[in-house]
Amino acid sequence: MSTPSSNPSSLDAISDRIANLCDGIAPRLVVVHGPRRRSSTGIIWRPGLVLTAEEALEADEDILITRPDGNQVAASLVGRDPSTDIALLRTEEQPIANVPLADTSGLRAGHLVLAAGRQSEGLCAALGIVALAGGPWRSLRGGHIDRRIHLDVKLDTRSEGGVALDANGQILGMTVLGPRGRVLVIPSETLERVAQQLLTHGRIARGYLGLGLQSVRIDRTIADAAGLAEPKGLIVISVDPNGPGQRAGIKQGDILIRWDTDPLHSVRRVYTLLGPESVGRSITLGMLRGGEQISCTIVIAERPKPQE
Repeated sequence: MSTPSSNPSSLDAISDRIANLCDGIAPRLVVVHGPRRRSSTGIIWRPGLVLTAEEALEADEDILITRPDGNQVAASLVGRDPSTDIALLRTEEQPIANVPLADTSGLRAGHLVLAAGRQSEGLCAALGIVALAGGPWRSLRGGHIDRRIHLDVKLDTRSEGGVALDANGQILGMTVLGPRGRVLVIPSETLERVAQQLLTHGRIARGYLGLGLQSVRIDRTIADAAGLAEPKGLIVISVDPNGPGQRAGIKQGDILIRWDTDPLHSVRRVYTLLGPESVGRSITLGMLRGGEQISCTIVIAERPKPQE
């Protein structure tokens, strides 16, 4: 009878394969340090450019990177997009081979995935499976994510911003922590698209109405007269004096009930509709003013940059 040491099992081969995948991605993973010493992982996207999880990035300044060789260098923020949880940093260039990001269209529930990150102590990894592989979706902040990918794996918070690798060692996307600790993958297609826009413009354009909104219930009789299936709308609680809502004649106290022909029931729905593609579009908002139905045309503007 052969002993395990003289006849390596298939598990040994799998174990070595996983370790080799970690070794292969190691030169592309860095530690991202914030000013309060919280750390996360970053992915060298291109020489001198690092992708990381936006939510894990503590601040826009005083960012340090620990490179794979252990040297620590400063990094500056190129741009961050909370709606897709992607941030792009600039740091010292290092020669690195181009590793193409994998197409996730063939990813299915049950596929093995290796989540790899880097901590101050060294490389870290977790092996799991794809728990859900769905189609495009919108984040709670209105960002367009090309695929909904959930992993059945436990992720250390310091590994957030690391990579999800397929069985061939290709990068499927960036691992982030979602609601209730669920591990999500921001897919490669989204990373490429958003990172390029951040590199070019420093930010992702978002639509802007210049209105503060809050959900409100509407009198059933008025809702029936307006043809609303649900007696809900969005009351205008504030109006930016320089915003598109003000220019369109919208007033505080108006209740928005339709976006073009679609009913409006939640503020979240408005965030979803105000994606990058909405900027410059002209829409018709149906409203209630003093119980009467009116409508106005509004041209969606680009959300102003936050004040320094």
